[in-house]
Amino acid sequence: MNSPRALIPAIALLCLASLHASPAMATHSWGGYHWSRPSNPITVAIGDNLATSWKSYLTKAATDWQLTSGACNNPNNPIRTTVVAGRANNKRCNATAGRVEVCNGTYGNNGWLGIAGISVSGSHISSAYVKINDTYFNTATYNTPAWRQFVMSQEVGHAFGLDHQDTNFNNADLLDACGRGSCMDYTNDPTQNTTPNQHDYDELVTIYSHFDSAAFAPMIVPVDQRVDISVPSTWGQAMRFNDHGRGTVYERDFGGGRKEYTFILWVE
Repeated sequence: MNSPRALIPAIALLCLASLHASPAMATHSWGGYHWSRPSNPITVAIGDNLATSWKSYLTKAATDWQLTSGACNNPNNPIRTTVVAGRANNKRCNATAGRVEVCNGTYGNNGWLGIAGISVSGSHISSAYVKINDTYFNTATYNTPAWRQFVMSQEVGHAFGLDHQDTNFNNADLLDACGRGSCMDYTNDPTQNTTPNQHDYDELVTIYSHFDSAAFAPMIVPVDQRVDISVPSTWGQAMRFNDHGRGTVYERDFGGGRKEYTFILWVE
């Protein structure tokens, strides 16, 4: 029988390995962060700053994330969405208090397909943004309906407080009872990962299971808009890693419970 002292190195190795190989998670909220509201459902405004080629993908993502009926969905899904005119009129896609801004642009050969960020105050999301990198979607590899929908749906999902279900490119897709994959699951073939699945809806029910005393309202956005958050050096500390050892969630801590989280979907 191993002594407690002998077990310490093994435990340490297991903890280190867990930082670099994020498995499928039983829960995949990020810190329980959510939009403040006194009751369910909540309607989240999503600002459309997109080129015409992306608009239909945002419309579908917004529709899919609010589903309540049908097999393997959840009738208690708290999320409702409304797509509205965007307020971020430039490539940087600065966040707007109380809503989500969605943008696309040629952000360069920097390794990421999509980025989402949430600004939080305490446990509440105060603003969110989504950026889609056309540098890759202008290539034959990624310029397909499946890749476009997968990335759009995943990044919008982060804006509600969800993390990735899994960050391994090469393992089997995480299917629900209806055989449906999840857009929150890293994959090298997004054919069946273009929408949320039952586990995503169930997780939203968990995240939004308690109510807040205040109505849904904008809060102070703790983001220095002078910083280009497309640049990795500004993302802060990596909190979780994919199977290639690259950070998938980064944190910037402004103090006083004010933070920003950046979620990255990398090319393989």
